[in-house]
Amino acid sequence: MLFAAESMPQRFAPDAWVLRGRATATAERLIADLERVVGSSPWRRVTTPGGKQMSVDMTNCGDCGWVSDRRGYRYETNDPVTGNRWPEMPESFRSLATNAAVAVGFAGFDPDACLVNQYVPGAKMALHQDRDERDMSQPIVSVSLGLPITFMFGGPMRSDPTTKITLEHGDVVVWGALSRLSFHGVGTLRVGLHPLTGATRINLTFRRAR
Repeated sequence: MLFAAESMPQRFAPDAWVLRGRATATAERLIADLERVVGSSPWRRVTTPGGKQMSVDMTNCGDCGWVSDRRGYRYETNDPVTGNRWPEMPESFRSLATNAAVAVGFAGFDPDACLVNQYVPGAKMALHQDRDERDMSQPIVSVSLGLPITFMFGGPMRSDPTTKITLEHGDVVVWGALSRLSFHGVGTLRVGLHPLTGATRINLTFRRAR
């Protein structure tokens, strides 16, 4: 683990911080609100433009949602599975994201999209950039719930060296400005059991997409 558990934001790259345990106190409310989101827009496995199926289950909430298929990566107002608008972003989600952003200097962050990923043992996320959003001055806020995982954070080139951080239940990562287009991903989720999420890890990623 790169940092010991503590409440103050810990900087690990330019304009990038981890806030240990920031979401722990509200985790049960977050999970309950997520169940309502999934009730409207169920989990699904999406494919990349190259035709490869991702190893994580996904859904979204907010004014728009991130989608992927053979036509490419993009944000859409409606859920392509249900045909309906994405569920409204719960206030517990929005409050956590905006407060975490303010804590590290990104005042005024107002996310309109929350991508939710569910990891099961064996799932992972390769290094990638979040670059489908219109305003790159807005940060990314990422919330970890459930089983721990190794977070990898590099630079603007895929070949740049990466910092590895163990993310535990309740940890929040915020990055933007100089690190906004840094490559990042997570390693393979190991088998485990968490009281709130069972054998899974949940990741909430907040963005200002439009």
